Amino acid sequence: MTRLLVLVAAVLAACLTAPAAQASWTLTTAQRQAYLNYYAPVILKRGDENDGKQGRDWLANFDFDRDGNYASNRANWKQVPQFVAGTAGYERWRVRPTLYTALLEFTDNGSKSLVLLYHVYNAADKDGDEIHDWERVEIVVRGVTGTPGSAGESFGNATVTHHKDHVMRRSYDPDVNFLQTADGRHLLLWQADESDFDLPDAGPHAHELRFVTDTWAYVSGRMASGANAEVRISGADNRRNVHYAFVPEGAAGAVAALGAVPLTFANASAQASRVDNGTKVAWPRVKRLTYELQDLADIVPTHWAQSAWQRHWLATDVVDVRFETPALGIGTGVQRFYNQSRDDAASDLTDGREGYLSKAWFFGAYSAELDEDTPSGSDDFGGFAGTGLDSSGRSRGAVSGDPASHGAYWRQHEYFVHSGGMDDRASHEVGIWLPPGWHLAANGGFDGRWQPLFDDRPAA
Repeated sequence: MTRLLVLVAAVLAACLTAPAAQASWTLTTAQRQAYLNYYAPVILKRGDENDGKQGRDWLANFDFDRDGNYASNRANWKQVPQFVAGTAGYERWRVRPTLYTALLEFTDNGSKSLVLLYHVYNAADKDGDEIHDWERVEIVVRGVTGTPGSAGESFGNATVTHHKDHVMRRSYDPDVNFLQTADGRHLLLWQADESDFDLPDAGPHAHELRFVTDTWAYVSGRMASGANAEVRISGADNRRNVHYAFVPEGAAGAVAALGAVPLTFANASAQASRVDNGTKVAWPRVKRLTYELQDLADIVPTHWAQSAWQRHWLATDVVDVRFETPALGIGTGVQRFYNQSRDDAASDLTDGREGYLSKAWFFGAYSAELDEDTPSGSDDFGGFAGTGLDSSGRSRGAVSGDPASHGAYWRQHEYFVHSGGMDDRASHEVGIWLPPGWHLAANGGFDGRWQPLFDDRPAA
């Protein structure tokens, strides 16, 4: 009996002292916000703001004009020079440069990983002829412990949109460079101005994103010397002009490193570049502005069939999603979303732009590539149709156990996580469809596409 009691005591002691990493755990809201701020990119942007277009290349908020109507955004954004000029009546605007975010948290074999989504919002595109620009950044982080940047944590890969392409870079690729501070590791990106290209020149245009291939040490050295503001970018042979730097306001180190300030009605005149995209300026003349993080989840309900979707979108682009978890005031079951961008200033009310639920990246179901083709034309992964297979040869329906969803509806928590490898076969990507239940707290998960994290600041 004594030996039995000793054995039982030993087993209990082993259970009580087992590593905490083996148990399921989740980040707190504050920790999720911290990770999104820690990895939020620094965007070095070229402007094209001569000829009365001052301020047009600022990043913006969906409701910058405070009229509660996204369909007016293109027409109203073309009036941003009036905001810059301090014209009476425009003081009600709150441009608030914004990246719309979501954090996906999942646990595999006791190790926690994150997918961080950042949508870079511009209210108009292509010389002001199109509404809502949809550039996005995706960052995969592995070995998460709860403290951003802690030992064992690693940047896995990042993907940016380049028109229809989804261009990926891995931690070991030379195109990947960061501004590293005590409180952040910020991917350096370059963004083109809003102007469309003029044939035969099909260079970077229309807000497309590129990786900055110069190191931060090189960039900061040029800043300190007062040299011309230009950086080398992925997929291009020569350096491109920089007229703006947009910096996450929640990353104090990055804000200090660049001397960035918030954009307000009072300082708008001084914070517009006012120069042509071909004009070189010295680094001291670069306008350095902070941006805020808000939630993709704030915009998703505007697409929902039972909301006032008609104010913002048209019914010619429909996506159905089977909700398993009530969220954002939306119940369970198959829910319909309308996603065609409405433009009240266009004769046919649209330029064909698609909203969030029609974007392959919203479900991770894109075809990743290394080449930055011009013109762009990414292969279709076929995730929605069910032809898109992961590294184990499984479709989303095979993983979820719901093959009837193929070509009919998304399941709410479906997401394909790219691991950084490349598979040149059609409809094959290197990575995994996340398994059923990954999003549950009991399994160490969180799906931030449907749950807001940031204060909406309605009075700001």
